[in-house]
Amino acid sequence: MEIAILGTGNVGRTLGRRWADAGHHIHYGSRNPTAERMTQLSGEKQSVDTIRDVIDRCGVVVLATPYGTAKAVLAMAKDLAGKILIDCTNPLNATFDGLELGFDDSAAERIASWAPGARVVKAFNTASVSTMQDPLYEGQAATMFYCGDDDEAKATVAQLVADLGMEPVDAGPLANARYLEPMAMLYIHLAVHQGWGGNCALKLLSRPHQ
Repeated sequence: MEIAILGTGNVGRTLGRRWADAGHHIHYGSRNPTAERMTQLSGEKQSVDTIRDVIDRCGVVVLATPYGTAKAVLAMAKDLAGKILIDCTNPLNATFDGLELGFDDSAAERIASWAPGARVVKAFNTASVSTMQDPLYEGQAATMFYCGDDDEAKATVAQLVADLGMEPVDAGPLANARYLEPMAMLYIHLAVHQGWGGNCALKLLSRPHQ
């Protein structure tokens, strides 16, 4: 699969490396693709180019920027119609102890409005980078929730989750990002403010249906 990643922080780089190891081709989009720190990302199955160029050649686009820069980055991307756009953002406030948006709106829904025609799926916002690197906890795979309004796009995202060794769980329509983003805030609170650190993960357990 040809995957464009917008954002080269810890999340974008970690997802890129893991998916490249799984056999996908990763194209990092940058406003300055010739910068030294960007060229260091190039390698087998990984390359760097302008934002528009990587989007043109990829059917899947991963938005791994901070939420605060998402609108500007998407404006540079121009036409995303028909693309699967995976939103990894969380609308954190300036002090990282709460969310800018509540239960009547979400970052994912705003991103969908900023990228008309894109098939937006919310995913990869409820796990740490450590968990994305190694999702197994004593033999149990960490759960990754995702939501969206396009079944085909969600199926693609579920496969990408599984390619990381995580358990994909369909959390319903895109509006349910209103619940996944506060879930991420709870995770951040536990990991940062209560000292659990990044080596903890969410897990959904179930019994066989009777």
